[in-house]
Amino acid sequence: MTSHRCNTGVTAIPDGEDLLLDECYREALRLLDENSSPAGVLASARNAKSSGRNYDSIFGRDAAICALGMALSGDGNLLQSAEAGLLTLAQHQARNGQIPKFVKPELAEVDFWYAGCVDATIWWLIAVHFVDRRAPQLGLTARLSANVVRALNWLECQEHQEWYLLQQNDCSDWADIMPRSGFVLYSNALWYWAKRLYDLPTARETQSFARLLFNPFDNAIPDQKRVRLMRHYIRNRCRPEPFLLSYVNFSFCGEEIDIFGNILAYLTGLAAPSDAGKMVAGVTALNANVPHPVRVVGTPIEVGSPRWRPYMQRHRQNLPWQYHNGGAWPFVGGFWVILLATLGERCAARAELVKLALSCKVNCWEFNEWFHGQTGQPMGMPRQSWNAALYILAYRTVLCGARIFP
Repeated sequence: MTSHRCNTGVTAIPDGEDLLLDECYREALRLLDENSSPAGVLASARNAKSSGRNYDSIFGRDAAICALGMALSGDGNLLQSAEAGLLTLAQHQARNGQIPKFVKPELAEVDFWYAGCVDATIWWLIAVHFVDRRAPQLGLTARLSANVVRALNWLECQEHQEWYLLQQNDCSDWADIMPRSGFVLYSNALWYWAKRLYDLPTARETQSFARLLFNPFDNAIPDQKRVRLMRHYIRNRCRPEPFLLSYVNFSFCGEEIDIFGNILAYLTGLAAPSDAGKMVAGVTALNANVPHPVRVVGTPIEVGSPRWRPYMQRHRQNLPWQYHNGGAWPFVGGFWVILLATLGERCAARAELVKLALSCKVNCWEFNEWFHGQTGQPMGMPRQSWNAALYILAYRTVLCGARIFP
């Protein structure tokens, strides 16, 4: 049996958990290899269902996220597929610099979603930088330098001109049936990460204004009048929680608890590191990591709530405890494991990695897209690529000490 463990100089007899973790790693490599195409890695395996929903395409965010795990795997074929996906997306970049939601090269079809897809461009930038660092022989950043400049310019055009935070519509990031708009935590955590990677001069301002708006209950007194008013509006309508708000808009904000956004905020450094422990404790208090790590919303938006939108019933998919409205997503579980490991919670990180492997193993290694947040029932598309890629990242972080975030 081939082991993917790092060489520590110590020979250990693997226990049952070790065997599970190693088997899941091999299955993750196999899935990514099977889902690879000449144009890059597909979001999920090809079948009638995935074709009908365009999952058998090169998605901007999916291919970029997968590129992180594929580059870190050390597998030459997967590295080649990661490179191909990033190049395919660059070839279909919009004139203004935006990276598509997905590309179907065989049909020459390029899609930018209904309300845009702000995070596809950020993830693409992050992946280009990461792959270039892991495999400098590819010269990816140099080859794509013009595309990178246009992508950064497009994102800067989406910024508030004084607060340096991205602004967006409903449904215009990975949570594409969720009513998050204005300043969204998830997107701005990614934007801050990209700014740090590309040494943009306004990274510090992005961090500062994000902390003021997404955590409005501290004792800070902002210099800008409009920021003070925005915080006043929020404090009058929301209650303090051990979580950052999922989004902030003119007269309303998100209290459903975006667990994914919070995880990324602490991994990237957008949020204050001293508060990370409270956030982790909040996730476990909600049992959001049971039975599958991890649920992406702490408190689902109920039908009839002021935050409920009719479009959330589309395909009957985003009802409470489902999909983006409280489903458990294994790829997000990978980021959760990485956060625990980054915070030095090694035992907890390993325990969650075992749970993540068990989630991937459901239905004989089906790597299901997501699970019902209450029942744990497997849902969505099987053989999901980013589940495999994030397992690789989490495995390498916990067992090999790999560093993904700056």
